[in-house]
Amino acid sequence: MANLKYLPLCVALALTSACAQQTVHPPQPAAAENPAPHAQVPQSADADAPQSADADVEKLAEPAPSLPAQPLTPDILFKFLVAEVAGQRGAAGIASAAYLDLAQATRDPRIARRAAEVAVFARDRAAALEATRLWSAADPASERARQALAAMLLNEGRLDEAEPVLREVLAKDPAAGFMHLSALLGKVRDVSAARALVERLAAAHPQVAEARYAVAQAVAGAGDTPAALAALERANRLRPGWEPGALLRAQILAKTSPADTLAFMRDFLAAHPEARDVRLAYARALVNANQFAEGRAQFERLAGELPRNAEVSFAAGLLALQMGEPVAARDWLNRALDADPRDRDTLHYYLGQAAEQLKQSDAAATHYAEVEAGNYLVPARARQAALLAAAGRRDEARALLAATQGANDAQNVRLVQVQAELLRDGKERQAAFDVLSEGLKRYPDSPELLYDRAMAAEKLDRLDVLEADLRRVIALRPDDAHAYNALGYTLADRTTRLAEAIELLERALKLAPDDAFILDSVGWAQYRAGNLARAQEFLERAYQARPDPEIAAHLGEVLWARGRQDEAGTLWQTSLQSHPQNEVLLETLRRLKP
Repeated sequence: MANLKYLPLCVALALTSACAQQTVHPPQPAAAENPAPHAQVPQSADADAPQSADADVEKLAEPAPSLPAQPLTPDILFKFLVAEVAGQRGAAGIASAAYLDLAQATRDPRIARRAAEVAVFARDRAAALEATRLWSAADPASERARQALAAMLLNEGRLDEAEPVLREVLAKDPAAGFMHLSALLGKVRDVSAARALVERLAAAHPQVAEARYAVAQAVAGAGDTPAALAALERANRLRPGWEPGALLRAQILAKTSPADTLAFMRDFLAAHPEARDVRLAYARALVNANQFAEGRAQFERLAGELPRNAEVSFAAGLLALQMGEPVAARDWLNRALDADPRDRDTLHYYLGQAAEQLKQSDAAATHYAEVEAGNYLVPARARQAALLAAAGRRDEARALLAATQGANDAQNVRLVQVQAELLRDGKERQAAFDVLSEGLKRYPDSPELLYDRAMAAEKLDRLDVLEADLRRVIALRPDDAHAYNALGYTLADRTTRLAEAIELLERALKLAPDDAFILDSVGWAQYRAGNLARAQEFLERAYQARPDPEIAAHLGEVLWARGRQDEAGTLWQTSLQSHPQNEVLLETLRRLKP
């Protein structure tokens, strides 16, 4: 169980002393002694974190609460110590109960707030609500307390009780309040009741665009798109060109018509070309619609207006890379790198990709070496190793991969796979099998490693290992179509267990009816069973879906067996032109056309 993060015990004791100081006033030190401020109740569960500048501003914005006159008693000290020790030992429930008792006894708003936080951590909803009520009552001037109380009431579905609290919150700052209202209502299950509540609250603020925005969110959540769009139209009349309203309109339109979304944003930008948030959303929507050229143009325009925005330059670079323009991609990605981005690892990975497209192996390797963490660590090391292997430095490639440590099991499993792939590409089949076997000692139930070792075992004629590993994959992943396919194909191709093979392949086909390789396996099994017409039917479907050389080899062999040697020869020659080194295709030609 995770432990709560509390202040050190000495600070906690200082807090209890602060409680006593409400009635016992110690002598004041001289100004030159620079006295320390009173100890404060922790403001969040992360009590050890330093206070930010924003937190200081918030403290100034909200006046300090009026603290009750509360003498320090043995009972209060005991409850405080119980809460502290329980929290440090992971007993969140005990800590929550102790803090709630302490808040009820002292009516101190700082302790009540802390009690609410601990109760939320402990998932004690009743205690959290009670503590928040105490906090709001003890500090009626606190906007935070009212917001927290409203959120708690809404989470419990007590909309009628929450409404007057929300009205108080909205009265002070209606614009900000309405913009956050949707988040507060996020857990309310009765969307109709939530809509009615928002409409009542918004009725008191007819000239506030944010109120119309909140109504649009609520009615859209209730499934009333026309009413949502009408509310946003009112918001736009109150604040023409207001970007949050435009973005919400685009989001609502996207659920029914991506084309209408693009048309709306295009028209909005024509009228308000300075709307950068909308332009960014428009650029992303264009990319999602596979309109890469226009999307790239929008990102490049944004990059010109925001030269220090790493995200925008990065997006422009990725699109250039995807469109086969590595020089432009490199320039945009370097610009993003110069803008001090948060994720330098990802940028270096794609700069490596651009360098590879430019045939600049040394530059690519340098960029890949700069990737130190994150999702691209393993892909970067894999590309580094591939470049080393291509340069004849296979031992260095293996050492690089062996020295790499992933951040989690998934990355470490992938590293084992990459090492095996490197060995397999170098025709070191036994070594690849051994690497995968070692990996399975660490991760015995990894479907990825089991599947890869099964494929390695097939190359070594270890069909017993192949079958055991694939059946284990099927047990771990009953809906893994490729495991059924691999086992079924092997049984059909390498054994006489055709009935069992066909049954496995039918299961695979049911799971993935349009997969070209599964169609190929089914066709090959039918050929091995002597059903030539049915075999040709499946293999032609497979080849039409994916003109793979192994599928071509199988289809050609069926055509050859049916007396259509000319068609088979033409098919094989066509496939050989694109895949002159394919082993299955070459073996088929040697066997049938010696």
